[in-house]
Amino acid sequence: MIDDALFKAVEDTVRAAAEAEVVPRWRRLSAADISHKTGPGDLVTVADREAELRLAEELPALLPGSVVVGEEAVHADPGILRRIGGVDPVWIVDPVDGTANFVAGRPEFATLVALARGGEVHASWTYVPRLALMATARRGGGALLNGEPIRTARDSGGSALTVATSQFAFLDEQERRRFEGLGTDGVESRQCTCAGLDYLEVARGAIDAVAFTWESPWDHAAGLLLVTEAGGASITAEGVPFRIGGGNAFPFSVARDEATARRVVDLMAGDR
Repeated sequence: MIDDALFKAVEDTVRAAAEAEVVPRWRRLSAADISHKTGPGDLVTVADREAELRLAEELPALLPGSVVVGEEAVHADPGILRRIGGVDPVWIVDPVDGTANFVAGRPEFATLVALARGGEVHASWTYVPRLALMATARRGGGALLNGEPIRTARDSGGSALTVATSQFAFLDEQERRRFEGLGTDGVESRQCTCAGLDYLEVARGAIDAVAFTWESPWDHAAGLLLVTEAGGASITAEGVPFRIGGGNAFPFSVARDEATARRVVDLMAGDR
């Protein structure tokens, strides 16, 4: 579905969209440029909207017959999500992942794009412009960071696991109790503020795992392929791999290897 020429063309398109629509607005947003979607912590900016509109126009032009599932479009029309399980190739787009960081002027934000078909991700692009990082992956072709191969961390023989988790402010009481299972010897956890960047951190061996309780495909599709192509694995609370089409049991973990993902999920289930 994707050859070398298309793979590179998408990388260039993602980079150009971020540089044109997102980066110039970093630390230059006015109050009128920022609004809320579902609540006070669910931010959207003019950069999110303009970058998604650009990508929604340019990506299908690169692959005729393909469709787009973008975060902001789904907010306006949730029915668009059904495209992920369809027969057409689908671009899954998060124009600004880590919007709260972007609004606050912090550099930890990313533009995420994944190409999927029939609920399976075939390629992904994670661009972190202010940190000069472009991570890419192709199913069966490995994972790259700025053109160089990356691998998840190996078992270091007793070192503490480092895990990035859902933000507690967005969790209900039951979900918070699950994350208390990570408060044990041998685990160091911190809350995630940019899922795409934390997936990259797992893929390049900087941390061991992520543990999340939501399944918005634009947050996970690109990073999921990146980690698995770097040697990692995903496990949900049902003991099966995470599905981008939805219907997952929470929590789920994406980690350096299958054993680590299982350990994280088991800890959150109370199996210590």
